[in-house]
This record gives sequence, structure tokens and C-alpha cells, in this order.
Amino acid sequence: MTSTKNLPESYDVIVAGGGPSGSMAALAAAREGCRVLLVEQFGFLGGSLTAMGVGPMMTFHNNSGEQVIQGYPQELIDRLMAKGGSPGHVEDIITYVSTVTPFDSEMLKIELEEMLTEAGVDILYHTMLLDAEVDSGKLKAITIANKAGVSRIEGKVFIDSTGDADLASRAGVPFEFGRDADSLTQPMTMNLKLGNVDRDKLIDYVKNNVDDCEFDYGAELGLKRLETAPRLSLKTFIKALEQARKSGEITFNREFILLFETSEKGTFIINVSRIQGLNATNPLDLSKAEMIGRKQCLEIFNFLKKHGAGFENAIRLDSSSKVGVRESKRVVGRYTLTAEDLLSAREFEDTIALGGYPIDIHSPDENGTNTQFFKPGTTYCIPLRSLQTNEVSNLLVNGRCLSASHEAFAAIRTTPTMMAIGQGAGTAAALMKDSSGQALDLGQLRNALEKNGALLVPPPAPAEA
Repeated sequence: MTSTKNLPESYDVIVAGGGPSGSMAALAAAREGCRVLLVEQFGFLGGSLTAMGVGPMMTFHNNSGEQVIQGYPQELIDRLMAKGGSPGHVEDIITYVSTVTPFDSEMLKIELEEMLTEAGVDILYHTMLLDAEVDSGKLKAITIANKAGVSRIEGKVFIDSTGDADLASRAGVPFEFGRDADSLTQPMTMNLKLGNVDRDKLIDYVKNNVDDCEFDYGAELGLKRLETAPRLSLKTFIKALEQARKSGEITFNREFILLFETSEKGTFIINVSRIQGLNATNPLDLSKAEMIGRKQCLEIFNFLKKHGAGFENAIRLDSSSKVGVRESKRVVGRYTLTAEDLLSAREFEDTIALGGYPIDIHSPDENGTNTQFFKPGTTYCIPLRSLQTNEVSNLLVNGRCLSASHEAFAAIRTTPTMMAIGQGAGTAAALMKDSSGQALDLGQLRNALEKNGALLVPPPAPAEA
């Protein structure tokens, strides 16, 4: 076994995966004084927001418009705004959520790198996790592979931010997969980015064809936001899409065209592709999903050029580097977060993050999306125990593979919430490094998180009329 040159053989905290949650976890641990290594398979950070082409971020606010995510995720947005990489939080014209946060994905890659390197994080790109070494319920080291060969690196605390529980499953942690009835997961999506869109023509179409659009909280509110929102978010072209599906022009299940304008006006992320019935942790299925996704993106592009007002002269900028995965493995942790926890706004002694995004389940096998909206002002809590496992004391499972039911996961899976959870995970890891997770002081954890801007107490819900 060789060693990766110029890297220490041991770290306080090792983070596997540099997506939104993993990046925030590494940042938080490093700012607490830890020596941190972040291992990432791609050559950049950002995960779903960069490799998978997801955008905008949804959402930093609850459905009453109160911001419930601050701390390091908000710092990232502030830094992007200062450099022209994001317009900040803008009202969601669709009205699905209070706000969305568009961003420049290339600027995001750079800003994440700057934040982490400023904090002293060692970033190891183009590196794959191979194995986990566990002894007496403690993770001692990981085995990785890259251009230098195969290396073993020891750590005091490990954070699985792989999205698919790669580290946790290799360490022997049990997991669940998909929904209870048949283990089917939410579909994968290949996101498509288009430029040179005539946004004024698109806006006129929406105003004159309200019945061909969908506004979750009503057209009146959506059209009001349309007048003032600096970037567009739309569900539209419903009628043409229905006809295209009947004619075979579109060959997959989708009920509307979902459009999100990026930080650059006239450039849109098209979140429409729907790849059902495949397992994102099966290499053959994942490879098949990539190919299906690209074909679906071509169908979508041709459809919009033909039927989409404002898209007549649109150009393809790219499809995502990796197919977007909504759901795969979810570990069975010390506590499994449930939909009832979210709906009742249950508070926990070990809360590390808040969220306000609704329960949003893209059908695993049918056309449509099942959304369960919360009562006005609902803000839910995510406990540290949903990141902890019974099998490995010094492992935290961060991001979309944490311990939650299929339904609860459908709410907490979006990037602002995941970044807030990541800050919580990294801060907890820093406090665990000298105790191997046996005696974490929750008061100390809360103080450390709140000191760095994290919100841990839900704002009061409005009184019922």
C-alpha cells in the first residue's frame, strides 16, 4: 500500500464527500481548530449544486417567510453576493416555497474552495473511498485510491457525506432504501442548462396563459411575485407537454416544465428529466440512468425550442456532469426522523439544524409529485442522533444518507437544510475528537453552533385565526 504524498497519515476529522453538507462539515470542523481532510471523487466541490446541476437552493426560509437557516450557509451566500455570484434570496414565483436562492455554479466552486482553504482544510480531489477499518465499534482508518495508488489514512472522527452512505455501509452500519412498501426511491433527474432565453417573451406568455401554469399557493400571489422577483421560477407549458407525451415526443412521466433562472438573467436550469425504477447505488443502474438522462434532456431541449415561448433561440450550455440522485441509502441511526416529527414541529434536546422545505416526494413509479405542505410558520428540527449510529461511535452520517424515513427525508433533502446539518455535523465532530463520541456535551455543542450563527430554536408560529 502506498501513501498519498505530502498528506499527514492522521487527521482529527476526515470528511468523505465534498457536496454542500460535506463542505460545510469540513469548514465547521476546521474553524473549531481541527486538522481536517476532505476526500472528494470529482475535481471540485459542491456536489448536487455543481456536479448534478441542481439549482436554485431551496429554501432558507419557512413558509411564512422567516429565515430559519443562517450560519455558514448564509455566509456562503453573502460571499457569493459580494462577488456577483448570486442575487441572494428571491421570492419563489411558483409559490412552492417562500424563497429560492439562484447562484453561479462556477463561482460556487471557487467560493467553497476559498472558504475551506482559508480554514486550513486539506482537500483531496479525484479520490475514491475504498474501505473502512473498524475495531471494537470505532472507525480507525479509511482506505482511499487515487493517482498515487492506494492509501490508508487514520482519523479520530469521520463524517460520511457521500450521499449514498458509502462510508457508513462499508463500516457495517445498517441502512434502509426507498419507501417501505417496495424500496423504490424517488426518481433521478438529469438537469439541463439553457442560455439565450428571451425572458421577456416568457414572462408575457405566463401573464397571458395563467391556466397553462401552476402556482401552488394561487395565481394571484404568483403573478404578484412575477412583477418584482429578480429571477424567474416557473411551472409552465403544461398543455404542450401533455400533448408531447401522448405523441411520443416526450417519452417519460412529467406533468409540467420546471424552469429556474440562474444568477445570470436569460440562463435557465430545466429540472424536468425523470428516471424511474433504477438504483443509484447499483453501478449498472447508475450508468443506465446517465444515458437515459442525456436522451431525456435532448427531448426536453427539442420540445422547448418547438413549444416554449422564449426558448426559440435557446442554446444548450450543458447537462449535468452526474445524474441527479434524490434518494438512495438512508442509515438506521440512533434516531430516525419521521414525517410526524416535521409536521408537529417537534423540538429536540440535540437539535443541530432547522428546516422549512415541505415534504416533496417525486413519484418513484407514476406521473406526479406528492407534496405535503406544512401549517403556516412551521419550522422543523433535525437532531444530532439522526447522524449518529449505534455501531460506530466516532462516525457521523451527514447529508442525504442520514437517518430519516422516506417521507421525512423528502423534506430535509434540499441543499440549504443539508448545509445547516453539515455545519452541525462538523461542529459536533470537533467536540468528539478527544472522546470518540462517547461523551458529547450538548450544551457545548449548542453554544458553539449559535456562536457561529446557526439557528436552533424555531421562530414562534403565527397564531391560528
